[in-house]
Amino acid sequence: MTQYEVVGIGNAVVDVISHADDTFLAENGIEKGIMQLIERDRAEDLYTAMQDRVQTPGGSVANTVAGAGALGLKTAFIGRVRDDELGQFYAKAMTDIGIDFVNAPVTEGENPTSRCMIFVTPDGERSLNTYLGISTGLTSADVPQAVTEKAKLMFLEGYLFDHEAGKTAFREAARAATAGGGMAGIAISDPFCVERHRDDFLALIKNDLGYVIGNEAEIRALWETDDTEAALAKTAEICPLVVCTRSGDGVTLVRGEERVDVPVEKVVPVDATGAGDQFAAGFLYGLATSRDLETCGRMGNICAGEVIRHIGPRPQTDIMALFKAEGLV
Repeated sequence: MTQYEVVGIGNAVVDVISHADDTFLAENGIEKGIMQLIERDRAEDLYTAMQDRVQTPGGSVANTVAGAGALGLKTAFIGRVRDDELGQFYAKAMTDIGIDFVNAPVTEGENPTSRCMIFVTPDGERSLNTYLGISTGLTSADVPQAVTEKAKLMFLEGYLFDHEAGKTAFREAARAATAGGGMAGIAISDPFCVERHRDDFLALIKNDLGYVIGNEAEIRALWETDDTEAALAKTAEICPLVVCTRSGDGVTLVRGEERVDVPVEKVVPVDATGAGDQFAAGFLYGLATSRDLETCGRMGNICAGEVIRHIGPRPQTDIMALFKAEGLV
Protein backbone atom coordinates (compact mmCIF):
# COMPACT_ATOMS: atom_id res chain seq x y z
CA MET A 1 0.00 0.00 0.00
CA THR A 2 1.61 3.24 -1.10
CA GLN A 3 1.71 6.07 1.41
CA TYR A 4 3.43 8.63 -0.82
CA GLU A 5 2.68 9.45 -4.43
CA VAL A 6 6.14 10.92 -4.99
CA VAL A 7 9.30 10.37 -2.93
CA GLY A 8 12.42 12.23 -4.03
CA ILE A 9 16.05 11.63 -3.08
CA GLY A 10 18.42 14.47 -3.82
CA ASN A 11 20.78 17.20 -2.73
CA ALA A 12 19.31 19.44 -0.04
CA VAL A 13 20.73 22.83 -0.98
CA VAL A 14 19.79 26.22 0.45
CA ASP A 15 19.71 28.87 -2.28
CA VAL A 16 20.92 32.16 -0.84
CA ILE A 17 20.24 35.12 -3.13
CA SER A 18 21.73 38.57 -2.82
CA HIS A 19 22.04 41.63 -5.05
CA ALA A 20 25.55 42.79 -5.88
CA ASP A 21 27.28 45.04 -8.37
CA ASP A 22 30.26 44.27 -10.59
CA THR A 23 32.62 45.94 -8.14
CA PHE A 24 31.51 43.58 -5.37
CA LEU A 25 32.05 40.59 -7.67
CA ALA A 26 35.54 41.77 -8.58
CA GLU A 27 36.53 42.53 -5.00
CA ASN A 28 35.41 39.07 -3.88
CA GLY A 29 36.85 37.14 -6.81
CA ILE A 30 33.45 36.01 -8.12
CA GLU A 31 33.41 35.12 -11.81
CA LYS A 32 30.34 36.67 -13.35
CA GLY A 33 27.56 34.67 -14.99
CA ILE A 34 28.73 31.13 -14.25
CA MET A 35 28.46 28.47 -11.54
CA GLN A 36 31.58 27.72 -9.52
CA LEU A 37 32.07 24.95 -6.95
CA ILE A 38 33.75 26.31 -3.83
CA GLU A 39 35.23 24.96 -0.60
CA ARG A 40 33.91 25.41 2.93
CA ASP A 41 36.05 28.37 4.02
CA ARG A 42 35.27 30.25 0.83
CA ALA A 43 31.56 29.50 1.29
CA GLU A 44 31.53 30.88 4.80
CA ASP A 45 33.39 34.04 3.73
CA LEU A 46 30.99 34.73 0.85
CA TYR A 47 27.94 33.99 2.98
CA THR A 48 29.13 36.52 5.56
CA ALA A 49 29.78 39.11 2.83
CA MET A 50 26.29 38.82 1.33
CA GLN A 51 23.92 41.70 1.96
CA ASP A 52 20.10 41.50 2.14
CA ARG A 53 20.15 37.71 1.89
CA VAL A 54 17.02 35.89 0.73
CA GLN A 55 17.06 32.15 1.49
CA THR A 56 14.95 29.45 -0.15
CA PRO A 57 15.16 25.65 0.00
CA GLY A 58 16.53 24.28 -3.26
CA GLY A 59 18.09 21.32 -4.98
CA SER A 60 16.89 19.82 -8.26
CA VAL A 61 14.73 16.92 -7.06
CA ALA A 62 13.65 18.91 -4.00
CA ASN A 63 12.24 21.53 -6.39
CA THR A 64 10.43 18.78 -8.29
CA VAL A 65 8.96 17.34 -5.09
CA ALA A 66 7.82 20.83 -4.06
CA GLY A 67 6.11 21.30 -7.43
CA ALA A 68 4.40 17.92 -7.20
CA GLY A 69 3.26 18.70 -3.67
CA ALA A 70 1.85 22.05 -4.78
CA LEU A 71 -0.34 20.09 -7.21
CA GLY A 72 -1.79 18.13 -4.32
CA LEU A 73 0.30 14.97 -4.31
CA LYS A 74 1.44 13.41 -1.04
CA THR A 75 5.21 13.79 -1.10
CA ALA A 76 8.36 13.04 0.87
CA PHE A 77 11.96 14.15 0.41
CA ILE A 78 15.11 12.35 1.50
CA GLY A 79 18.24 14.49 1.78
CA ARG A 80 20.97 15.44 4.24
CA VAL A 81 21.29 18.76 6.07
CA ARG A 82 23.42 19.66 9.08
CA ASP A 83 21.91 20.72 12.38
CA ASP A 84 23.00 24.32 11.80
CA GLU A 85 21.12 27.52 11.00
CA LEU A 86 20.71 26.76 7.30
CA GLY A 87 19.87 23.11 7.91
CA GLN A 88 17.15 23.95 10.39
CA PHE A 89 15.81 26.54 7.95
CA TYR A 90 15.74 23.97 5.13
CA ALA A 91 13.95 21.29 7.14
CA LYS A 92 11.33 23.74 8.40
CA ALA A 93 10.78 25.33 4.99
CA MET A 94 10.15 21.95 3.35
CA THR A 95 7.85 20.81 6.15
CA ASP A 96 5.94 24.10 6.07
CA ILE A 97 4.85 23.46 2.47
CA GLY A 98 3.56 19.99 3.28
CA ILE A 99 6.52 17.83 2.29
CA ASP A 100 7.47 15.01 4.66
CA PHE A 101 11.14 15.86 5.27
CA VAL A 102 12.35 12.42 6.24
CA ASN A 103 15.84 13.03 7.63
CA ALA A 104 16.47 14.85 10.89
CA PRO A 105 19.32 17.37 10.61
CA VAL A 106 22.67 15.65 11.24
CA THR A 107 24.33 16.60 14.53
CA GLU A 108 27.70 14.88 13.95
CA GLY A 109 30.44 15.42 11.39
CA GLU A 110 32.21 18.46 10.04
CA ASN A 111 30.46 19.48 6.84
CA PRO A 112 27.78 22.18 7.16
CA THR A 113 24.55 22.38 5.16
CA SER A 114 24.98 22.67 1.40
CA ARG A 115 24.35 26.10 -0.09
CA CYS A 116 24.29 27.86 -3.43
CA MET A 117 25.06 31.55 -3.13
CA ILE A 118 23.57 33.49 -6.01
CA PHE A 119 24.72 37.04 -6.70
CA VAL A 120 22.36 38.98 -8.97
CA THR A 121 23.83 42.05 -10.67
CA PRO A 122 21.74 44.98 -11.96
CA ASP A 123 21.89 43.59 -15.51
CA GLY A 124 20.10 40.42 -14.35
CA GLU A 125 23.14 38.13 -14.55
CA ARG A 126 23.29 35.43 -11.89
CA SER A 127 26.70 34.35 -10.58
CA LEU A 128 26.49 31.10 -8.61
CA ASN A 129 28.93 29.82 -6.01
CA THR A 130 27.99 26.36 -4.74
CA TYR A 131 29.33 24.56 -1.68
CA LEU A 132 28.17 20.95 -1.85
CA GLY A 133 28.60 20.31 1.87
CA ILE A 134 26.86 17.55 3.76
CA SER A 135 24.21 16.66 1.17
CA THR A 136 26.61 14.72 -1.06
CA GLY A 137 27.39 12.24 1.72
CA LEU A 138 24.12 10.32 1.31
CA THR A 139 24.30 6.63 2.23
CA SER A 140 21.84 3.79 2.68
CA ALA A 141 21.55 4.75 6.35
CA ASP A 142 19.87 8.00 5.26
CA VAL A 143 17.25 6.21 3.14
CA PRO A 144 14.68 4.41 5.31
CA GLN A 145 13.03 1.45 3.64
CA ALA A 146 9.85 2.27 5.56
CA VAL A 147 9.56 5.30 3.26
CA THR A 148 10.92 3.97 -0.02
CA GLU A 149 8.74 0.86 -0.03
CA LYS A 150 5.65 3.07 0.27
CA ALA A 151 6.45 5.24 -2.76
CA LYS A 152 4.17 5.09 -5.77
CA LEU A 153 6.83 7.02 -7.71
CA MET A 154 10.45 7.23 -6.58
CA PHE A 155 12.50 10.04 -8.16
CA LEU A 156 16.29 10.04 -7.93
CA GLU A 157 18.71 12.90 -8.60
CA GLY A 158 21.58 12.05 -10.93
CA TYR A 159 23.88 14.53 -9.20
CA LEU A 160 24.01 12.20 -6.16
CA PHE A 161 25.03 9.22 -8.29
CA ASP A 162 28.64 10.28 -7.87
CA HIS A 163 30.10 7.99 -5.20
CA GLU A 164 29.73 4.35 -4.33
CA ALA A 165 27.66 4.85 -1.18
CA GLY A 166 25.18 6.99 -3.12
CA LYS A 167 24.94 4.43 -5.91
CA THR A 168 24.18 1.69 -3.39
CA ALA A 169 21.55 3.84 -1.70
CA PHE A 170 19.88 4.50 -5.06
CA ARG A 171 19.79 0.82 -6.02
CA GLU A 172 18.32 -0.16 -2.68
CA ALA A 173 15.72 2.64 -2.78
CA ALA A 174 14.67 1.76 -6.32
CA ARG A 175 14.32 -1.92 -5.49
CA ALA A 176 12.35 -1.19 -2.31
CA ALA A 177 9.93 1.04 -4.23
CA THR A 178 9.49 -1.61 -6.93
CA ALA A 179 8.97 -4.37 -4.37
CA GLY A 180 6.29 -2.24 -2.74
CA GLY A 181 4.41 -1.92 -6.02
CA GLY A 182 5.81 1.46 -7.04
CA MET A 183 8.09 2.62 -9.83
CA ALA A 184 11.49 4.28 -9.58
CA GLY A 185 13.08 6.70 -12.02
CA ILE A 186 15.92 9.16 -12.32
CA ALA A 187 16.68 12.65 -13.57
CA ILE A 188 20.02 12.25 -15.33
CA SER A 189 20.88 15.81 -14.19
CA ASP A 190 23.95 16.55 -16.33
CA PRO A 191 25.98 14.95 -19.14
CA PHE A 192 29.04 15.28 -16.90
CA CYS A 193 27.43 12.90 -14.39
CA VAL A 194 27.02 10.36 -17.18
CA GLU A 195 30.59 10.77 -18.43
CA ARG A 196 31.92 9.90 -14.98
CA HIS A 197 29.65 6.91 -14.32
CA ARG A 198 28.25 5.74 -17.67
CA ASP A 199 28.33 1.98 -17.05
CA ASP A 200 26.75 2.30 -13.62
CA PHE A 201 24.09 4.69 -14.96
CA LEU A 202 23.14 2.25 -17.71
CA ALA A 203 23.08 -0.70 -15.30
CA LEU A 204 20.81 1.20 -12.90
CA ILE A 205 18.44 2.22 -15.70
CA LYS A 206 18.32 -1.28 -17.17
CA ASN A 207 18.00 -3.26 -13.96
CA ASP A 208 16.18 -1.08 -11.46
CA LEU A 209 14.27 1.81 -13.05
CA GLY A 210 10.88 2.15 -14.70
CA TYR A 211 11.46 5.61 -16.19
CA VAL A 212 14.26 8.03 -17.01
CA ILE A 213 14.12 11.78 -17.66
CA GLY A 214 16.86 13.68 -19.48
CA ASN A 215 17.44 16.39 -22.02
CA GLU A 216 18.88 15.64 -25.44
CA ALA A 217 22.50 16.08 -24.37
CA GLU A 218 22.02 13.80 -21.37
CA ILE A 219 20.29 11.05 -23.36
CA ARG A 220 23.01 11.22 -26.03
CA ALA A 221 25.72 11.06 -23.37
CA LEU A 222 24.42 7.68 -22.19
CA TRP A 223 25.47 6.19 -25.53
CA GLU A 224 28.37 8.47 -26.56
CA THR A 225 26.61 9.56 -29.73
CA ASP A 226 25.58 12.80 -31.42
CA ASP A 227 22.41 11.17 -32.75
CA THR A 228 19.50 11.92 -30.42
CA GLU A 229 17.09 9.55 -32.18
CA ALA A 230 19.52 6.65 -31.98
CA ALA A 231 20.15 7.38 -28.29
CA LEU A 232 16.40 7.52 -27.62
CA ALA A 233 15.87 4.18 -29.30
CA LYS A 234 18.66 2.54 -27.35
CA THR A 235 17.43 3.93 -24.05
CA ALA A 236 13.91 2.71 -24.80
CA GLU A 237 15.32 -0.79 -25.28
CA ILE A 238 16.48 -0.92 -21.66
CA CYS A 239 13.89 1.25 -19.88
CA PRO A 240 10.08 1.01 -20.04
CA LEU A 241 9.50 4.79 -20.19
CA VAL A 242 11.91 7.38 -21.58
CA VAL A 243 11.28 11.13 -21.42
CA CYS A 244 13.50 13.46 -23.43
CA THR A 245 13.06 17.20 -23.04
CA ARG A 246 14.08 19.30 -26.05
CA SER A 247 13.97 22.83 -24.64
CA GLY A 248 12.01 25.01 -27.07
CA ASP A 249 11.18 21.98 -29.23
CA GLY A 250 8.98 20.28 -26.68
CA VAL A 251 9.32 16.79 -25.26
CA THR A 252 9.42 13.23 -26.57
CA LEU A 253 7.98 10.37 -24.51
CA VAL A 254 8.58 6.73 -25.47
CA ARG A 255 6.90 3.74 -23.79
CA GLY A 256 7.41 0.48 -25.63
CA GLU A 257 6.02 0.92 -29.14
CA GLU A 258 4.21 4.12 -28.16
CA ARG A 259 5.85 7.45 -28.94
CA VAL A 260 4.42 10.92 -28.31
CA ASP A 261 6.02 14.22 -29.33
CA VAL A 262 4.48 17.10 -27.40
CA PRO A 263 5.18 20.63 -28.68
CA VAL A 264 5.78 23.55 -26.34
CA GLU A 265 4.84 27.20 -26.48
CA LYS A 266 8.01 29.12 -27.20
CA VAL A 267 8.65 32.03 -24.85
CA VAL A 268 11.69 34.11 -23.98
CA PRO A 269 12.56 32.99 -20.45
CA VAL A 270 12.92 35.46 -17.61
CA ASP A 271 14.88 32.83 -15.69
CA ALA A 272 15.36 29.28 -16.98
CA THR A 273 16.40 28.00 -13.54
CA GLY A 274 14.15 25.13 -12.54
CA ALA A 275 12.56 24.50 -15.95
CA GLY A 276 13.63 20.86 -15.98
CA ASP A 277 12.74 20.40 -12.32
CA GLN A 278 9.21 21.71 -12.81
CA PHE A 279 8.72 19.80 -16.05
CA ALA A 280 9.40 16.69 -13.97
CA ALA A 281 6.84 17.82 -11.35
CA GLY A 282 4.09 18.12 -13.95
CA PHE A 283 5.07 14.89 -15.66
CA LEU A 284 5.11 12.97 -12.36
CA TYR A 285 1.72 14.41 -11.43
CA GLY A 286 0.34 13.07 -14.69
CA LEU A 287 1.99 9.70 -14.15
CA ALA A 288 0.80 9.45 -10.53
CA THR A 289 -2.78 10.20 -11.58
CA SER A 290 -2.75 7.69 -14.48
CA ARG A 291 -2.90 10.21 -17.34
CA ASP A 292 -1.91 9.18 -20.86
CA LEU A 293 1.56 10.01 -22.15
CA GLU A 294 0.53 13.08 -24.09
CA THR A 295 -1.24 14.56 -21.08
CA CYS A 296 1.79 13.82 -18.88
CA GLY A 297 3.97 15.67 -21.37
CA ARG A 298 1.58 18.61 -21.64
CA MET A 299 1.39 18.90 -17.86
CA GLY A 300 5.17 18.94 -17.67
CA ASN A 301 5.41 21.61 -20.35
CA ILE A 302 2.86 23.82 -18.57
CA CYS A 303 4.83 23.60 -15.32
CA ALA A 304 8.11 24.40 -17.09
CA GLY A 305 6.45 27.24 -19.01
CA GLU A 306 5.22 28.83 -15.79
CA VAL A 307 8.52 28.70 -13.93
CA ILE A 308 10.61 30.28 -16.70
CA ARG A 309 8.35 33.35 -16.68
CA HIS A 310 9.65 34.54 -13.30
CA ILE A 311 12.73 34.52 -11.08
CA GLY A 312 13.10 31.41 -8.95
CA PRO A 313 12.89 27.62 -9.46
CA ARG A 314 9.47 26.93 -7.94
CA PRO A 315 5.95 27.78 -9.15
CA GLN A 316 4.38 31.08 -8.19
CA THR A 317 1.06 30.51 -9.97
CA ASP A 318 -1.87 28.15 -9.40
CA ILE A 319 -0.71 25.40 -11.75
CA MET A 320 -3.91 23.43 -11.35
CA ALA A 321 -5.81 26.43 -12.72
CA LEU A 322 -3.52 26.35 -15.76
CA PHE A 323 -4.25 22.63 -16.20
CA LYS A 324 -7.98 23.34 -16.02
CA ALA A 325 -7.68 26.13 -18.58
CA GLU A 326 -6.13 23.62 -20.99
CA GLY A 327 -8.80 21.02 -20.28
CA LEU A 328 -6.35 18.59 -18.66
CA VAL A 329 -8.22 18.16 -15.37
